[in-house]
Amino acid sequence: MNTFPAAQGLAVAIFLLCLATTLAGALLAVVATRLIRGVCGLAMACVGLAGLFYFLRSPLLALMEILIYVGAVCVTIVFAIMLAEPDEPRGDRSSPRAIWLGLAMLIAGAVFIGFWRLGAGTVWPAGAGVVIEGAVKAIGIALLGTWGLAFEVISLVLMVAILGALAVARTGRTKP
Repeated sequence: MNTFPAAQGLAVAIFLLCLATTLAGALLAVVATRLIRGVCGLAMACVGLAGLFYFLRSPLLALMEILIYVGAVCVTIVFAIMLAEPDEPRGDRSSPRAIWLGLAMLIAGAVFIGFWRLGAGTVWPAGAGVVIEGAVKAIGIALLGTWGLAFEVISLVLMVAILGALAVARTGRTKP
């Protein structure tokens, strides 16, 4: 059987790309000073996480990650930003932000090292060799067969919400 010569290297590159996307999005979501940039970072992190789920051979979970978190949660947050007050209040810059950021990075590093040592030093049992394919098929049939009308109604409600947000954004908001 002929295999692609660089398959292993390509798999590692795809994994590292998904990992970098997740980490960059998470960092952007945390560090961003503007709310819309934080939401974009959240969406980016969720897309990277969906790639990791797909890489772990769970395409249904990857699809649900994109549909629920990117397609629903991030879009809802963007609508909330569009409908909120246009002026963002400026935060008080007198607080020692660098000290808190350094403390947070120190705690995150300690937690990461602890989990890494726990994972590397533990003998993990082998996973189950049998994968039940019927469960994914049953979920797909239930979602697209039994609950198909509910998905259509939800899509119509989201479309009306998008049109309403665009109408409000186009006409503008005035302060009393």
